Amino acid sequence: MAKKIGGYIRLQIPAGQANPSPPVGPALGQQGVNIMEFCKAFNADTQSLEGGMPIPVVITVYADKTFSFITKTPPASFFIKKAAKLPKGSTAPGREVAGSITMAQVRDIAEQKMVDLNANDLDQASKMIAGSARSMGIEVKG
Repeated sequence: MAKKIGGYIRLQIPAGQANPSPPVGPALGQQGVNIMEFCKAFNADTQSLEGGMPIPVVITVYADKTFSFITKTPPASFFIKKAAKLPKGSTAPGREVAGSITMAQVRDIAEQKMVDLNANDLDQASKMIAGSARSMGIEVKG
C-alpha cells in the first residue's frame, strides 16, 4: 500500500551545499524530517553538478516522517546570466540592456531546461527562454 503523504516542501538549494542552517533546517524541522539525512542524500545526489548551482528541489514528506525528493534543473535565469557572463540582470529591464546572448545560446539553454518547461517542442521552449532573457534586460541576438 502506498504511504500517506504529509506534505510537500519546495526549496532552492546550491548543489552539494545543503546544510541544516536556514532555509533547509527550519523547513524540514517543521515537518519532523531528519534534516541531516536529507542533507547527506541531497549532497550525494548533486555532487556531480557545478558547485553553487541553484537546484530547485521538491521534497515529499510522508505521514511516518520519511521523505523522498526530486531535483529539477536550475532556473533559466542562472543559465542566461552564465551565458551572458554577467553577475546579475539589468536593474531597469526594458530601458537598460545589461548584456546579450545569441539565439544559439538560447537554444542550448532550452535543450537543458526542456524537461521542466511547459513546451511541446524546442522552438517554443526557445521562445520562453528568450522572453526570460528580455525580462532580465538581456538582449537576444540572431
